[in-house]
Amino acid sequence: MKTTKIILILMIIFAGVLIYNTNLPQIQPQQKTSGGFVLPVRWGDLGKKMVSAGVIDAKRFEEIYANRGGLNKETKELLYGENNGNLKVTSENSGIILNLLWALGLGAKNNILESGPMAQYGDVGNFASTGGWTIAKGNAMDHYSRHPFMVLSKEQQALVENVSKNIYRPCCDNPTHFPDCNHGMAMLGLLELLASQGANEKQMYQTALQMNSLWFPEEYSTIARYLALKNQTLSSVEPKEILGRDYSSASGFRKIASLVPQVKSSGGSGCGVDSGQPAAPQQQTGCGI
Repeated sequence: MKTTKIILILMIIFAGVLIYNTNLPQIQPQQKTSGGFVLPVRWGDLGKKMVSAGVIDAKRFEEIYANRGGLNKETKELLYGENNGNLKVTSENSGIILNLLWALGLGAKNNILESGPMAQYGDVGNFASTGGWTIAKGNAMDHYSRHPFMVLSKEQQALVENVSKNIYRPCCDNPTHFPDCNHGMAMLGLLELLASQGANEKQMYQTALQMNSLWFPEEYSTIARYLALKNQTLSSVEPKEILGRDYSSASGFRKIASLVPQVKSSGGSGCGVDSGQPAAPQQQTGCGI
């Protein structure tokens, strides 16, 4: 039932992508695949680089999934391969992609981490996105904004700065510009990757909404039902608006959820390392300060 709901949400969002991608020639638009999307970013050898740098301890990463039969061939290629193409994200592998992007956002050198909102607080290592990353070699803070995985131009950095301030996630009340939880840090990594490969603002918002819908399927199903009450759909509202504070922040989502009929939740996304297993509500880690 949950998988059917996710696929329905993705179909609605994909319809919007087809509309908004018109005349955007910089990179190829997202392609729909069974239960997910092929994102407009090439992964290449980023997994191998992160393993080599120690942001990901490959042995510990594999141990997370050992009780589920281990990593499949496709995921091992993302972790160890050198010539990966565009990222394929589905409801089944979205947790693994979350972890890979989390590591990327944490380890990639970027001014947002060094002088942005997180840096204004005392111990940056106490956030869920830093202290919660337990599968690095050494301490997570040994890798915080340390590695030049992506080198952005001045224009690309400005684009990431601007877009990250307008993308929220339903587990927190902070935007991606303040990536204090795993979802925020993963989104930051994704935005940097998109910008480094020529994505423009609209494509970044479109991709971000697709990822949020996979990471938070129940929440975006609720948002879709709220819009239906207003005779609107997810595809009729710009992704930038849906990703903003009024819809996608924790407080904004709570207001929306209070206005629509409630359905039984299957549990949300926690802020720890995602093993692919659904987290019970009491096991979820808070994402705020």
